[in-house]
Amino acid sequence: MIQAASDESIEARVNRAIDKVRPLIQRDGGEVWLIRVDGSTAYVQMLGACGGCPASNVTLKGAIEAVVTADVPEVTAVLQV
Repeated sequence: MIQAASDESIEARVNRAIDKVRPLIQRDGGEVWLIRVDGSTAYVQMLGACGGCPASNVTLKGAIEAVVTADVPEVTAVLQV
């Protein structure tokens, strides 16, 4: 039986959204992992080149948060841990 998108966990839906931008992040030598979803906030860890990059906040807000909040309306913010 195939699960409908609405039956998927929020974590699974957030991971699927992150997968949309992951290739761009990996192309620059970085990686992003979902750590947890707490209420309406998703917490991610940015690794590799993204871990210490001064532009990581632009990537976080402009790419990751944008796609996650568009695809998973229950999530209204994405923060880096």
